[in-house]
Parts: sequence; structure tokens; C-alpha cells
Amino acid sequence: MYRLFRVPVGQTGQIDALFKDELVSRQSVVVRESRSLGVEGEGTLVLVEGSDAGLARAEALLKDAGKMLAGAEAEAAYRRFKAQDEDAASGMGLIFGA
Repeated sequence: MYRLFRVPVGQTGQIDALFKDELVSRQSVVVRESRSLGVEGEGTLVLVEGSDAGLARAEALLKDAGKMLAGAEAEAAYRRFKAQDEDAASGMGLIFGA
């Protein structure tokens, strides 16, 4: 399971709370600028993948700082995150001859 959040430019300091939280820090947390993913809109996108409890805690920590994405917008951004990861992994394979 995953949750995607858009955090406005002035609120990006709140993202640090995710990495400092004992439960959320054990989840997969990926942070990217929306422009670097080719996603419309300003701010930083935060992808949290993990347990139900971890996702709920991430929502609570970002409730005042960000907007949770849903529906088609969330799915499109999630695909962009995964495509970027796959591109990076295939690049490493070329470097190491895998």
C-alpha cells in the first residue's frame, strides 16, 4: 500500500518529521520535486509505501503540511516514481554489466 502527498514549497521542513518518526522511518519514503517527475503543480511529492499503521502515521504527520493525492492524480504520480526507479536500476545494470 502507498500514500502520496504534495507538500508546498514553504512547508517542506515538515517532511523531516517523517524521517524522525520511529514508525514512518521504517517504511519506504521517497521524496522528489514534482518538476523532476514531470508532474504538474508546484511543491514536493512524498511517496510512502508500507504498512497500514505506517501510512496512517505519515498522514497524521503531514496533515497540516501537505495534501494527500488520490485517484488518477495519485496513480499518475506513482507511475512516475516507479518509472524513475526502473530507469535508475537499468542504468546501474549497464554500468555493472548485469
